[in-house]
Order: sequence, then C-alpha cells, then structure tokens
Amino acid sequence: MVPKLRLGELLIRDGKLTEDQLQQALARQKQTGRRLGTVLQDLGFVTDHVIARLLAAQLKMPYFEPMIESVDMAVARLLTELQVRKLRALPVGRVGERIRVAVVDPNDWQSIDELPKLLRCEVDTEVVPESGLLELVGRIYNNNDNMQGLAKQLSDELRNSGGADTVDLASLGLQASAEDAPVVKLLQGLFDEAVRTRASDVHIEPHASAVAIRLRVDGHLRAYAEFDSRLAPALASRLKLVAALDISERRMPQDGRFVVQVRQQAVDIRLSTVPGQYGESLVMRLLLKDPMLTRLDRLGIPAAGLGAMRGAIDEGAGLLLVTGPTGSGKTTTLYAALGALDAASTKILTVEDPVEYRLAGITQINVNEKIGLGFSQVLRAALRQDPDAILIGEMRDRDTVENCMRAAVTGHLVLSTLHTNDAASAGARLIDMGAAPHMVAMALQVIVAQRLVRRVCQSCAETMQPSVAQRTWLDLQLGAQGWDPTGMRRGRGCARCRQTGFEGRSGIYEVLALNADLVAALLKNDISRFHHVAQKTLGGAHLAAEAARAAVSGTTTADEAMRIGLRHTGASA
Repeated sequence: MVPKLRLGELLIRDGKLTEDQLQQALARQKQTGRRLGTVLQDLGFVTDHVIARLLAAQLKMPYFEPMIESVDMAVARLLTELQVRKLRALPVGRVGERIRVAVVDPNDWQSIDELPKLLRCEVDTEVVPESGLLELVGRIYNNNDNMQGLAKQLSDELRNSGGADTVDLASLGLQASAEDAPVVKLLQGLFDEAVRTRASDVHIEPHASAVAIRLRVDGHLRAYAEFDSRLAPALASRLKLVAALDISERRMPQDGRFVVQVRQQAVDIRLSTVPGQYGESLVMRLLLKDPMLTRLDRLGIPAAGLGAMRGAIDEGAGLLLVTGPTGSGKTTTLYAALGALDAASTKILTVEDPVEYRLAGITQINVNEKIGLGFSQVLRAALRQDPDAILIGEMRDRDTVENCMRAAVTGHLVLSTLHTNDAASAGARLIDMGAAPHMVAMALQVIVAQRLVRRVCQSCAETMQPSVAQRTWLDLQLGAQGWDPTGMRRGRGCARCRQTGFEGRSGIYEVLALNADLVAALLKNDISRFHHVAQKTLGGAHLAAEAARAAVSGTTTADEAMRIGLRHTGASA
C-alpha cells in the first residue's frame, strides 16, 4: 500500500506552491472546514488539474483526461449519480474482468475500498480533476434531461388542472413543505446547475411558445433549457412564495430574497420580477453566504495603483472611489479594501442595497427605499454611530454624494462606487451630481476604474499568433517595440471550460491618485483640465493598456482585451 501523501508537501516539493501560500491555505481551511485542495483552488494558488496530475505522477497511477468520448456510458451508469458524487469516483471503462474508475482523491481508501463491493468486481483507479469529474457527471446523468422530464410531468399536471391561470397551488406542491413536488425538484435542479457552472445569474423568460432558461457565466449569457410556456406561472409562484412576495400580484415589479442549500453550501438568492408580454420575467442573482473574499493584493491591481490604495486606506480619511459598469467587480474590490482594515480596532459600517455578503465584525445596514430608508438617510444615521470607515454601496443621488463628501472631509474613510467609464470621468460625474467642486477636491483620495475579462482556461490553453488587427491595436497601446507575442494564449475548448476556452474572470484596473495638479483643477472647477491631467498622470497605466498587457501575458485573449480596450484608449488616443 502506498503511504498517504500530504498534498501541501507534494505541491511545495514540485514547485507549484510556496510555504507562505500553504500556511494561508491551512489557516483558511481551519476557518471553513473545507478540503485543502478546494481551499487552494479557491485562493487561486493551484488548479485541480495541477493537483490531479501531481498525485497521479507521485502515486504512479494513470491520469484520466475528463473527456466524454473517453467514458463508456454503460459502465458509468453502474453507479448512481448520488453514489458518484458521494465517493467522488466515476466508472469510465472496462478492461477484461476489471473496471477502470476515475477518482478525485486516490488517498481516500474508505471510498476506494467500497467501489469493488458496489461494482461487484475488481477496479483499477485513475486520477481525475474534481471539476472534470463533475462536468462528466452533469453530462452522463444529464441534468437537463432530468429537468425536461420534470418539466413534462409538471406540464401534464397543469394541463389536467385546467390551465396555469386556474391551478391550485397546493395540488402542484407549491407550498413550502412539498419538497417532492415536480416544480420544487425542477428549481432545485436549476440551482444545482447554476452553482456547478459558477453562474452569477439565472434568467427565466416567458415567450409566446416556451419559457426560456438562461445562465450568466463569466459575464456571458448561455441558453440552458426551454420548457412548456405553461410552466412560467408555476415557476414564478413557487419562487415568489419562498421569497415572501405577493403571488397574486403579477402587474407590478417585485424584489425579494431567500436562501437555498446547494452542493453542501448555502446560497443567497436575490429575486427580481417584472411583468412582461407573456408573463413575469424572473432574474435571480446567486451569492454564496460564506464567500472566499479576495485579499486586496490578490486582485491583480498594478503595484503602483495598489500602493496608492493602501496609502489611502492607511491614512484613514478621505474618499476611495471605485467606478465601472454593473457587473465589473466593484463590490469585490470594496470588500477587499475593507479586509485591509483591522476590524478589531476599527468601527466599520456598510450601507448596501442589498447586503450581498455577510462580513464578520462589521455592522452592515440594508437600505429599504419602501419605508423611506434610502442611502442618504442611512448614511446620516450611520455617522452618529462613531464609525472610522464607511462603505456606501453606490452614490445614486445628490444627498448621498454630499453626505459622503462631508464624511470624507471630517476624518472618516469612505469607500463607495460610481458609474463612470474611467477614472478621469469621476470628478466631472460627482460635480454633475451636485457636489461642490471644492468638496470633491478635499475629499477625493483615489479613484479606481475597473473591468472584468474572461481568463483563458489553463487546461486547454495553447499559444496563438495575433492577427494584423490585433497587432495594430497592441502596438497602439504598448508601443511597437513594447511587447512580445510569445506569451499570448487562447483556449481551444475542453470539458473543464465547457468548450468555451475560458474559465473564470480577472480584473483590469486603472488607479488614479489625486495629486496637486488634479486638486487645483477641481478647485477651479476646470473639468477639461482635470481630465487632461488625469490622462497624463495615468500615462501607460490606463484601462486599454492594462487589458493589452493581460492579453500579452496570456491571462486573456486578444479579442477579449480589445472588447474592453477599444472603448478606453486612454492617453494613447
């Protein structure tokens, strides 16, 4: 029997991990109780493919490439989906009288010893990455087919009940206790798929002849399934019921939230409904209740910009502003900035709409416009709580802007977000919203503008040569002699990335620290001058150039970088 190996030691010995990274992961493992391999992946230190290949090499076992073409479907179905997920082991083929089984953890002897009993024959184990195994499970046991079967069952019940508009909710199991009802199983399967694919949003969209289900993964919507249009009211009713909304109200938009248990983790769901031509359109935002919040120095912010942000945070007063469109990762950056503060010795308040993630040691306040509790009202009350730092989810109106400015110039550290295209536009936007130019000049410390780009899948990455158009754009951003194409990558598509060539996203940042020239321009209310000085100050560190560097380094593709960069030519324009 091969001795049990310590994963951390193997990774360090193979040069895939540092001792400092291992200690960080072990500390996080102690907090969360999750497997070390999972924690290492969540922290971004290694991928599960690296772990699997390393274990296979150390144990002298075959490595199983998770491709559906390599799986014998009849053999795979010798175990149920529940058994495969529990044991983290999938039968993939037969050699003579023995069965080949792909396992995630070859040191899990208890699970491996159980396999011959379940399969009733001897087994040969191979090592497979967990993400690859889960992808194969999703395709082999076909969650979509299961959902289509549940959808048909529910559609038949609706037909028998006389139509969706007259259905008895109790008869369809829409009551909260009816966990075996088709609609409940259908939604549970949908949430399971959303978490498995790392979807941030689920869209349920009624049309004339069908109800479409789409998932937003890495910022892009993907079609997932289509069901009978009669299912739309049943799905809406169930979701509104668990979100404590009025199920009889179909003419007005409603917002709510609830929590579901998916894959051994609690997921906070924010539900939004709006009336459409063919029924209520539903959008659900998925938020992990115990997220792996990123440290500020792990966001990928350039060193100079990171130093400017840390300087503002350490100073403990003034306004740190994060700008960008919806879905650009602003909240992640703000939370990472809060993480740089010592919560034990700092009074921290957040004002959010709604509170997205629960943070230990921090007082978080939920805005409720329905009862007149808006950002400006909560902020005024929060200032009477003797805070050292305040996070304001978004500056939406003049009152909120003015209150933030007052807080920033009276000794409080204020962190907030604003919707602008770039850092240089933030000063003009604040003044347009009603802030006095001299208050903006005194309050502003640092402006961060950011976007998200999709990362090249590391499991199927291959070298690429830029096209003529891509070379021209890269030359414009980085200078004709300022870059080397040898590091450029693209993903060819594999099981891990679901044939997209991308897995996950990475931030692109420009950081503008206020200097004397910028403050002088604001004091004179000279917005044109402010913009010009800001572009000059940023130099080659504007959004387009940072996106170009991400492409040249192989983090993302040239096309993905150009999608961001063509809108932000920065100082090179």
